[in-house]
Amino acid sequence: MIKQIKFWPLAVIVIVTSLILVGCSQGQQQSPTQEKRLQGQAIGTTYSIIFLEGEESLSTEQLEKEFNDLIDAANKSMSTYHKSSEISVFNRMKSTEPVNSSQSVRKVVAEGIRLHELTSGSLDITLKPLSGLWGFGPNHVPHKIPSDEALAAVKAKTGVDKLVIEGEQLSKKIVDLEVDLNTIGKGFLVDQTAQLLESHKINHYLVEIGGEMRIKGHNGRSKPWKIGVINPISGTPKAQRAVYPGNNGVATSGDYYQYFEENGVRYSHILDPATGRPISHNLASVTVFHPSSMTADGLATAIMVMGAEKGLALAQKHDFAIYLIIRDGDKFVSKMSAAFKPHLSEETMTKSVQ
Repeated sequence: MIKQIKFWPLAVIVIVTSLILVGCSQGQQQSPTQEKRLQGQAIGTTYSIIFLEGEESLSTEQLEKEFNDLIDAANKSMSTYHKSSEISVFNRMKSTEPVNSSQSVRKVVAEGIRLHELTSGSLDITLKPLSGLWGFGPNHVPHKIPSDEALAAVKAKTGVDKLVIEGEQLSKKIVDLEVDLNTIGKGFLVDQTAQLLESHKINHYLVEIGGEMRIKGHNGRSKPWKIGVINPISGTPKAQRAVYPGNNGVATSGDYYQYFEENGVRYSHILDPATGRPISHNLASVTVFHPSSMTADGLATAIMVMGAEKGLALAQKHDFAIYLIIRDGDKFVSKMSAAFKPHLSEETMTKSVQ
C-alpha cells in the first residue's frame, strides 16, 4: 500500500529546509539601523525581504509593487502551473521548429544546460514527464511505482541533449520534450529581486523565497548576516551550526520535502536522470553557497542526485562551497567542502562585506 505523500508546509519552509535565520527576529533588541521588511506569499511559497535603507529612499510599498511585477513576469514566462506561460506553450508545441523566446527564459535554460554538462547530467530540466509519471508535479496524480516499460517509454521523451538554444530561439529535437525550470527558476527570481534592490542603491539585504536566498552586506547591527543549518528531522527545528554566507546566493535541496512510501521504501521527488527513478542514497540534504542563487539552486539539486561522495568531489574540483548532511544509521553526520569552511567564521565574513 502506498502511503500519503509527505510534504513540508510551505509556510514554514525556510525553517524546515535546513536553513533558519539567526539573530534577526523582531523579538530581539532593536537594531541600531532600522531594517525594513517585506514578506508574504508568492509562486506557491513564502518570501521575506529584509534590507537596510540605501542612498535612495525606497518604501516597502514601492518595493512590493516592483517585486510583484517580477512575480508576474516569472509566472508568464516560466511557470508550468500557468497554461498560458511561455514555457507551457513551448511544452505543448508538437513541432521541432525554432520559436522565439524571452531573454529570461533563454538565460535560465542556458544555465540549466551548462549545469547539466558541469554535473555530468545530474541536473536535467527536461524531467517533467517523469515527475508526472511518479505522481509529482502540478497535476497531482496518484503516486505509484511505474512499470519498467512505462518508465522506459517516458524516459525516452526526456534529455537536455534534445533541447536547443540558437540566437533568440528555442527548439526541441523531439516533439514530446517538455521543459521544467522549477529546479533553478526560483533561484533566478531571487537573483532578480537582489538586482532590483541594488538598482535602488541598496547594498545590505537578505532575500529569501521558498528557502532559497541571496545575501549581501550586513544586518542592522553592522554584523554579517548569519543563518543556521539544521538537521532534516521532524519536530521543532534546532540549529546544528551557525554559518555566514557572505555575499552569496544560498540554496538547499533535500530528499525529505516531497515523497511517498510503499512497503517501507521512501520514493523522493528528486529523480536521477540516468535511471528515471527517485534517488536512493544516504545524502539527506545539501546546502550550497554561490554568488548566483540560480546556480546554487541548480547545484543543490544536482549534488542531491550525485550523492555525498561524488557531490563532494565535484565541489572540491570546482571550489564550490557546500555543506552536506548525511544519514548514518539512526543519526546524521555532516561534511563540507574546503570552500565552505571560511563561512564558519564571523571574522572572515566581516572582512568580506567591508
